[in-house]
Amino acid sequence: MKKLLVILTAMMCSHAIAAKEEVYTNKAPQPIGVYSQAIKINNNIYISGQIPVDPLTGELIQGDFKAQIKQTFINIREIAQAAGAGINDIVKMTIYLTNLNNFSMVNEVMLEVFTKPYPARAVIEIKSLPKNAPVEIEAIIQKS
Repeated sequence: MKKLLVILTAMMCSHAIAAKEEVYTNKAPQPIGVYSQAIKINNNIYISGQIPVDPLTGELIQGDFKAQIKQTFINIREIAQAAGAGINDIVKMTIYLTNLNNFSMVNEVMLEVFTKPYPARAVIEIKSLPKNAPVEIEAIIQKS
């Protein structure tokens, strides 16, 4: 009985304390600060805010807002794949826009990127973003 109790206690403790694992890919922009592209804990993946940076040049892509938001989703997709997930595994996103007039374009691009059920999300207008980007998106993935 004592041996069983020790085994059960060890199993409960190992399940309760999950190792934090860094997710990294060179197919997405390098972090421009002190943070990871994503962190994986058990079946949860937390993707840091991504902006429309070309991972090859480290610079914001040029073009219209639609091209920029597509690049942002490409960066998120690459990080999700590096973590063993897909973009349709995202359950929650927070989208920061420097111009809320771009809200309808966000919806248009999301229809191209995601399948139902769509992730939950919040869209927030903000004064400015790193590198003067017009958009930043962070995401949470739950893998079953």
